[in-house]
Amino acid sequence: MKTSLLGVALAAALIVGGAPATAVPARASAPTPSSAGSLLAESWQPPLSTRGRYVVDAHGDRFKLKSVNWHGAQGSYNGTGDVNDPAAHHDAEKSDQIPLGLDRAPLANILADFHRLGANSVRLPFSNEMLRDQRAVPDAAVAANPALKGRTPLQVFDAVIAATTAEGFAVILNNHTNTSRWCCGLDGNERWNTSQSTARWEADWLFLAKRYKNDKRVVGADLYNEVRRTVTDDANWGWGNDHDWWAASQRVGDRLLTEANPDLLVIVEGINWQGIPTDLTPHGRPTLEPARELSHTLVASDKLVYSAHFYGYTGPHHTGATGTGETSDWRYQELPREELFQTLRRQATFVADDTRRHYTAPVWISEFGIGADETNPQGRTWFANFVDHLIELDVDFAYWPAVGFTGHGRWKLLDYDSQGRRSGVLDGDDWRTPHWQRLVDSPGRTGAVPVADSWNMLTTDHADFVQSLRARAKGDWDNGARKAACPDGERIVGLSHDGGRGLCTDTGARGLAAPTGAFTVVTDERHVSDGDWAGGYTKFQCPTNQFMVGYSLRGRAVSAVLCTEAARALPKTGRTLWFDRGDNRPAGTPGGEFALGHHKGQCGSDEYAAGVAHSGAWARGNKPAALLCRTL
Repeated sequence: MKTSLLGVALAAALIVGGAPATAVPARASAPTPSSAGSLLAESWQPPLSTRGRYVVDAHGDRFKLKSVNWHGAQGSYNGTGDVNDPAAHHDAEKSDQIPLGLDRAPLANILADFHRLGANSVRLPFSNEMLRDQRAVPDAAVAANPALKGRTPLQVFDAVIAATTAEGFAVILNNHTNTSRWCCGLDGNERWNTSQSTARWEADWLFLAKRYKNDKRVVGADLYNEVRRTVTDDANWGWGNDHDWWAASQRVGDRLLTEANPDLLVIVEGINWQGIPTDLTPHGRPTLEPARELSHTLVASDKLVYSAHFYGYTGPHHTGATGTGETSDWRYQELPREELFQTLRRQATFVADDTRRHYTAPVWISEFGIGADETNPQGRTWFANFVDHLIELDVDFAYWPAVGFTGHGRWKLLDYDSQGRRSGVLDGDDWRTPHWQRLVDSPGRTGAVPVADSWNMLTTDHADFVQSLRARAKGDWDNGARKAACPDGERIVGLSHDGGRGLCTDTGARGLAAPTGAFTVVTDERHVSDGDWAGGYTKFQCPTNQFMVGYSLRGRAVSAVLCTEAARALPKTGRTLWFDRGDNRPAGTPGGEFALGHHKGQCGSDEYAAGVAHSGAWARGNKPAALLCRTL
């Protein structure tokens, strides 16, 4: 290993009140990239963002995540036996809370092998426990990298990140576990807040995002790994309690973008498991299916990526268990090819395959894999078919795992023996090699990606949902009411009659809002000056040359609408669109289902909403009943 690659002076991670301090690592000199690293670095420019279903770089060019998982920093202990005994660790690979392989191969060699694999990005799992461990890693754990001796696990993590990004790779941080114990069963790591508080989880994410903010090739925050059931209860998607994964990921995603690093991609994995796995009880793997009706709307709508995991030995209703805990459900590797493809699309890849929906986003299959020693024909066929699906849909991916130890588990792409000798997909005797090669070399979308229309949903199910940073700066514009507002740059285009849902878009009118234009909170009919467009109903109408970007409710009743100034004069030609007795939406329902089970009204993509009508008459309850849709 070249010492210049790791000739980095890193500040120690301080502990303040039991939590890591927010000090950023200080460098004496930047790691020196290899020629392959320079070529990769020149091929893309951070930060990354999204355009529709694609991740793009700062130039707007497609950056397909061709990733590998470099695990170890999340911990490897199985939970029983002597923690210092390798036999008590998964596959006897004692990681010492640092990325695997640093005892066997120089860091520069491992990264050179990542280049040979054709990867452009690395998913780096970590545990919250690792962040606080102030003990130096054992010398043996970094035997092939003596410059790392005497460092804490977090300081080794710092050094690995610095070297990896210097080699041009994009790094995505993955909060894999609370504790440094092998995932993923009933292990105390089922949820982001199983073995710690949600506040601690959020604080740790803010700490890490600030810590690596100046390293622009640290591009993403993969918020939590394989959210699943504990012994007694499930995580959920949208219930509003402390097990609500949608709400927790929505909140910490916004906090990362507003308080720590606005450049990060926010990566949200679906729910990995709900229910008790017996043939007599409901159970299954929801994955990303709930996003069809309740998706995330971040304050920066071009920063969301969805994620999912798939392994052949598991299934849409199968945990992967054998013996105790096994059910009669099919595993993915038992599904016929076309049924497998339909299942994968239903569970996850639809978010990228469906365009012009509120849930449309890149999907990153951030874990999939199989063993080099797999002899089951079903398993081998599944892997080939799964690679076909990734290629067919041009989906971003990350193989699990990249690095391991020869003689133990054979799932790794790169196995290093005790002398640092490598085997695996690069060395000619691995049946997975042709499948991996065709995956990383597969044709797909490249070059410039046009800016895509944005569609986002709003919900007031349990709390305010003001996603406009400008509106947030305005303060509480309707005290005591539940408020919702579109991300800056978008406008209200749809509302539900009941349920408090809304739909936003910038379709047909990007840049419609005046950048520093005033907001108007409308609570009466003073701006209705162009005729009675909803006779007998109370009309909250925006002033001339303003349009709706938000609304508020008290109970189910309309309380106010929030309007903002347009950057140009707006036409007044329009129509009244009623939706109190049924859906009234454009053909094809652009934007997708945003209020399941409720009547919805939606202006056309060539219109803006200038007002909402409601009535307090018997049984009507001042719920939204009509929109004033005007031509753009």
